[in-house]
Amino acid sequence: MQIRLTKEHEDWLRAQVAAGRFASLDDAIAEAVAGLRGDDDELAWARPLVAEGLAELDAGKAIPAEEVFARIEARLRQAP
Repeated sequence: MQIRLTKEHEDWLRAQVAAGRFASLDDAIAEAVAGLRGDDDELAWARPLVAEGLAELDAGKAIPAEEVFARIEARLRQAP
């Protein structure tokens, strides 16, 4: 199969490869297709974040809710 990309898309993909985000154009395209397939599950993007949060909880890196709320209130008081 051959796929035609706009110059803008190709330039962006090549820049991503050059920046080291992907090893090759093929890898970049594969990631894009995987992203499209993931669109079927609206919460797919959140799964890694939830897993990371649960791992932090398991490692004892939790912050009590009261402390979180206190930090938020302090920031709000400092806001102009």
